[in-house]
Amino acid sequence: MKLRDKLKYLSNRALAAGTIISALLTLFACILILLANKEQVPWWCAGLLTAVAVLFPVTCWFWLVRPYFRCEQMMNRFLEGYLFSEKDDMELLNLTPATRQQMQMVDQILRSPQYMDLNKRQAQYLALQNQINPHFLYNTLESIRGEAIIAGLDGVADMTEALARFFRYTITKVENLVSVEEELDNCETYFGIQKYRFGDRLKLHIQYDVEEYERIMNCRIPKLTLQPILENSIIHGIELKIEGGNLYIRFQCTGDRLIIRISDDGVGMDEMTLARLNQKLGKSTKTIHDEEEKQGGIALVNVNNRIHLLFGDEYGMHVYSVAGEGTDVEITIPILNDDRQIKNRSVFA
Repeated sequence: MKLRDKLKYLSNRALAAGTIISALLTLFACILILLANKEQVPWWCAGLLTAVAVLFPVTCWFWLVRPYFRCEQMMNRFLEGYLFSEKDDMELLNLTPATRQQMQMVDQILRSPQYMDLNKRQAQYLALQNQINPHFLYNTLESIRGEAIIAGLDGVADMTEALARFFRYTITKVENLVSVEEELDNCETYFGIQKYRFGDRLKLHIQYDVEEYERIMNCRIPKLTLQPILENSIIHGIELKIEGGNLYIRFQCTGDRLIIRISDDGVGMDEMTLARLNQKLGKSTKTIHDEEEKQGGIALVNVNNRIHLLFGDEYGMHVYSVAGEGTDVEITIPILNDDRQIKNRSVFA
């Protein structure tokens, strides 16, 4: 890359200028020290310039370079979709009064009711548009089931009926929140479909405290929270094992929170893959239509982002895994029995 291209941006020019000045000060300090040894200049001059040569880069680092890097980091988070809720976060972006005014204006626009309403309408339009193909598929499955019954193919008819029930839940259950019991019914329908493929190689276990049954089953959670994770466990965990494996959905109430743990005894994942996944889950809400999720359907990041949107960043998902032993996906949500208790109702109001 040519030097002209490297110095295209003001930050690179400032860094280059600071480096040159530091080098010149160091050079002059060395010259004065040599002259002071020959008693041609006083030692205090050499000492003063040496102190300046040392303090200048340190001062530049703490007053200019470090704040700029922190600002750049915060700006990258902002571009990923992170909205600054803390005053200290916003202060990190205030390199100049003009920057402060611009960021405040952008923040006001993003938080304005008009912008939120526009995003909501766009989401509703996409949701309606995406229902067209599933409706067609659902009707086609009903036709296939009818033909299978007439032909005496009971297995095909049962599998088609299970798949139709799965799509009926996805299509007709338009609410953002459903009960845990409804979500579990959908998981069992999905598992029943997978059983036709895996047979006895695949087993599903649902565990909970009997005394907490009513409280757990009536808790409201985002629709399609458990099934995508169950699907992920099968595809990336159990399917890769020749002998098959077990899936577990465990529920636990702790105070005002519901902890859901979806586990498998599949192949697991290495530490680097696990760290990358948890890093994505640790980020605040961002656009969910990225390339990885297009490839993986309703991915873990999608589920996690919807939990953040509805309940806040203190809730969400974390993954634990050991290569060769299996993976646990832990979901934490508040125990709510009424949609009006949702922290951020404006998401679907």
